[in-house]
Amino acid sequence: MANQQPEFNVRKVLPIAIIFGALVFIIIFWSRMTVTIKGGYGGVLFQTFVGGIDTVNTYGEGFHFIAPWNDMIEYETRQQEVAENMDVLSSNGLSIKADISAWYEPEYAQLGLLHSKIGTDYVKRIVIPALRSSARSVIGRYTPEQIYSTKRDAIQDEIYSEARLILDSKYVDLNRILIRSIVLPETIKSAIEGKLKQEQESLEYEFKIQKAQKEAERQIIDAEGKAAANKILNASLTDKILQEKGISATIKLAESNNTKVVIIGNSSNGMPIILGDMK
Repeated sequence: MANQQPEFNVRKVLPIAIIFGALVFIIIFWSRMTVTIKGGYGGVLFQTFVGGIDTVNTYGEGFHFIAPWNDMIEYETRQQEVAENMDVLSSNGLSIKADISAWYEPEYAQLGLLHSKIGTDYVKRIVIPALRSSARSVIGRYTPEQIYSTKRDAIQDEIYSEARLILDSKYVDLNRILIRSIVLPETIKSAIEGKLKQEQESLEYEFKIQKAQKEAERQIIDAEGKAAANKILNASLTDKILQEKGISATIKLAESNNTKVVIIGNSSNGMPIILGDMK
């Protein structure tokens, strides 16, 4: 009787093969199936076979499983800064160098739309152009003197308002605009500083004059007050009042233990003249 070969049991082998294949698949594609989003970042999922970019969901920090044929694109969601050193024209056509920076961050809930409509290089595409355009527009309304001295804060606020108006519809939040430096031609700068110095000296001179005037007015008021007080006092001191006060004083002196000499009837009003210790 010939030896029989063992039958190949497909039902037993198939599950093992499936499990083995799944393990191999997981090992090979593990790095494609897992994503860890760093702190301060948000993720946008690109679904290769199901509609492309997910514009509804933003994936937060931490570990995520995704299909190996999909991609996760990360965006920094913390506040960031971009600075531009540019040449701008003042209202009278003078060239000015301005170093201006913007603090911004992408809208977290709108990362999918930001990626779909603009892309990862959105800073170059929209943030910097908005900053440049707004700065040139606003600075062009002011004279060099205003830019250099009195209107710097107002210029910052206006640039912020105009740039924010542009970026609000582009899924980017603008937090602040800072003018880091304004550089004028040396001749214009010297002329402005000279004028400001003269104005300061003029203000100081006016202050001294006003101070002297107020002091003179104070002295006049003080003198007038004293004169009015003396006038009232003189009007109230009649001969009878003086005589009464003199009698009262004479009585007090006479009652004291001090040695004195009293001369009767020698004064113009008949009051005694009292002399002190005659030793």
